[in-house]
Amino acid sequence: MSFLAIEWNPSLGIDLGFFVVRWYSLMFVTAFLLGLHLMKKIYIKDGTPTEKLDTLFMYTFVSMLIGMRLGDVFFYSWDYYQDHLLEIILPFKQVNGSWKFTGFTGFASHGAAIAIPIAMYFYAKKHLQKPWLFILDRLAIMVALAGFFIRFGNFFNSEIYGKETGSNFGVIFTAAGETVPRHPTQLYEAFSYLSLFFVMWYLFWKTDKKEQTGFLFGLFMVVLWSLRFFIEFLKEAQVDGREDWVFNSLNTGQVLSIPLVLIGIWLMFRKKK
Repeated sequence: MSFLAIEWNPSLGIDLGFFVVRWYSLMFVTAFLLGLHLMKKIYIKDGTPTEKLDTLFMYTFVSMLIGMRLGDVFFYSWDYYQDHLLEIILPFKQVNGSWKFTGFTGFASHGAAIAIPIAMYFYAKKHLQKPWLFILDRLAIMVALAGFFIRFGNFFNSEIYGKETGSNFGVIFTAAGETVPRHPTQLYEAFSYLSLFFVMWYLFWKTDKKEQTGFLFGLFMVVLWSLRFFIEFLKEAQVDGREDWVFNSLNTGQVLSIPLVLIGIWLMFRKKK
């Protein structure tokens, strides 16, 4: 029954001879370009000037990177960074007493879940003159789609994979040095997020839910972070010795997901004044 296991050992990316376009980078760029294209349709539907999309892109992109970076620093790796503060903002690490370029090696989506809504508050107030939740309802649709591409990029990179399946079913991440089938949790998340995107896209265009300010963003928060909560049970710890279990059953990612789900429920069912 070994044919049920898939050996996964993809190339780093598309080799152009003088440069390699890495799969993760390609997925990241695709997410933003497609998101901008679809967001333009939403702006036209709403009667919002499309020239405001460039500003939206900058607010989203910058806040996402800063939020994901600080999320990893403070939620997951503070024990290390409290003694290496410069490495928070610099793409270098000290190795054997000397500085080595490593790029930024830690990102956490929970940080983006905090930073992007904060940035959208200022964007909505300054550039749209619309309620804060107006833009969050619409941006959440694109974020669900972006989640699909980013997790697909993680799959190509053979990272953030799951625990051993204990059977012949699963994916053998050969590129990561694995020899046993594991849960492809990147794909579990990717296709869950893609399904969420289609549901929210349908609700926006075919129902009046977009008129219920906060509903779509609330739905996004409830479904995405609930999915993340349950899929975490199947994930392998991404850093040796850092499972971060809380109450002997939940890891840090799951604990951080709980308040986000509760906020989503409140947004969906709150009584409007």
